[in-house]
Amino acid sequence: MAREKWIVGMTGASGVIYGVRLCEELLARGETVHLIITDAGWRVLHDELDWSASPRRRDTLKEHFKDLPGELIYHPIQDIGASVASGTFLTKGMVVIPCSMGTLSGIARGSSDNLLERAADVMMKEGRKLILVPRETPLHAIHLENMLTLARMGIRIIPAMPGFYQKPSSLDEVVDFMVGKVLDSMEIEHDLYIRWGEGNGKQNKENSDRQN
Repeated sequence: MAREKWIVGMTGASGVIYGVRLCEELLARGETVHLIITDAGWRVLHDELDWSASPRRRDTLKEHFKDLPGELIYHPIQDIGASVASGTFLTKGMVVIPCSMGTLSGIARGSSDNLLERAADVMMKEGRKLILVPRETPLHAIHLENMLTLARMGIRIIPAMPGFYQKPSSLDEVVDFMVGKVLDSMEIEHDLYIRWGEGNGKQNKENSDRQN
């Protein structure tokens, strides 16, 4: 079977672990990931995950994802001539995770100031799947208006708001819940979390006890 092609963008918002986990899940399934990371995104990778943000960035990515069967293709943020900048390059869609408010604003305005914004613009003009995972709080009116503009165009907005009804016992489980919600919107099957009503009965019993 041919590998599916997905574009993943990571920006300077906190929560870059969400983007890393999504890449891991896609590559573990043998998919092709075209990865774009903003300069601020590399700064967050360094600050939150201790990844090297030196000029040898490809080596950092290659080392982290080396044991996964999929194909990772990294595109520098200023490479506006990259394959993913063209609508003739076919992909299943794009996820920006995490998505900063600056990047979200650029996408909403169609500015295409860098490769990530251009790739997102291509998804919109070609009618392909585009999913944004904003991670910011609190939100002011401009943030909300930009999200509303995109939502009205059919762009899926999935704020990084993990659920806790599954009683996560680790940070990994919290991250997996959010990544699972993204995979749901990508229409990719997964087992990163137990769906409501599909557990061993404990979840439903506790819910019934609360209602009674």
